[in-house]
Formats: sequence, C-alpha cells, structure tokens
Amino acid sequence: MKAVTLIRGAAAPLLRNNVDTDLIIRIERISQLKRGQLGPWLFETLRYRGVGPESGERDDFILNQPAFRDARIILGGQNFGCGSSREMAVWALEEHGIECVIAPSFGDIFFNNCLQNGLLPIVLDAARIATLAAVAQSGAPFEVDLRTLEIRAPGLEPVAFAFDPAQQAALLEGLDEIDQTLRLHEQIARFRAADRRSRAWAWPGDAR
Repeated sequence: MKAVTLIRGAAAPLLRNNVDTDLIIRIERISQLKRGQLGPWLFETLRYRGVGPESGERDDFILNQPAFRDARIILGGQNFGCGSSREMAVWALEEHGIECVIAPSFGDIFFNNCLQNGLLPIVLDAARIATLAAVAQSGAPFEVDLRTLEIRAPGLEPVAFAFDPAQQAALLEGLDEIDQTLRLHEQIARFRAADRRSRAWAWPGDAR
C-alpha cells in the first residue's frame, strides 16, 4: 500500500448525501472489469449521458468540469460510501486519481476499505466542508497534510481534523493490516511457543 503524507490538488465539491457504492461503481462493472480498469467507470450514471464513456460526458457533473478533471480530493456529503461493501468503490476512486475524501460521515465498511487501500477518509463537520467548498469552486489548489492533520486552502486558516493515531501511523508508513500483523512476527512466535508449552493438548500432532 502506498504511503499517504501530503495530498495536493483541486477539491471537487460533490455535496450530495448518501453517495452509495453502487453510484461510485455499478455492480455490472465489477463483474466485468478487473482492477486497473475501473477508473473510467467511476460515477458512471452521474458522469455520462448514457452507458459508459462512449455515450459522452455530462457537462453538469463536477468531475467533468475543466477545473476538476484532475481533482485529487472530493468534498462529500453525509454518509459517503454507504451501501454494499464493495472494495472496488475505493479502487475506482483511486484509479481516477482521487486520494482523499472529506465528508461529515462515511459508510463504516467503505471507511475501512479506504484505510486498507491508502485513500484518506477525513470526517469533518458539514459547516466546515461548506466553507471549504466555497473556496474550492474556483479550482483553487488545496493541501491535505496527514502529518500535521491540517487542510490548507487559499485565503483560509488551516482547518484541523482529527484522525485515529494508529490509523494515521499506518497510512503514513503505507501499512495495511497484513503489513501491521507481519511486523508483530516475533511477538506472535513467542506467544505460539509459550502456548505450545502450556497447552500441549491444543497442538495435536505437533512434534516439537
């Protein structure tokens, strides 16, 4: 997993509540496409006039507008990423170039999938997001700094955000849960050895 430190880029205001994972990437696409092929199908029903990229883009969708074609941040509404537990929703966002989503609340599974894939999910109250969105409308460059836990935008004082320290450390180092477990290899080995000695009956067929 890639490390997350400082994210720079435009912030696209998508201030819509209950953006579910099927809106992010439709179920048909995840059954047809592999990882690495999902980016063009992100927000398909909002982004295109019909079925897929060949149907043409809708001018009114935020990510189709010139200022936000290369956006790295999404400013979202309540309950972003709700719905089914498809990890492909995070993959599609990342493949499009999105590195951070800032919303008042997230679907729990989506939030955890973000952490396991290096996409930064930030919980921020709706009033502060509205203030950021007003600045973002021009396509102004934002900075999201996971090291200092700050969001910086032109003309605004830095906006602080809270983040679980363990999750912050894992993202800064690019560690998913498997990586974090592997770091505990020696402690796990010691536990297994001690348990083998004290509870030999629990290790049938163990010759050691």
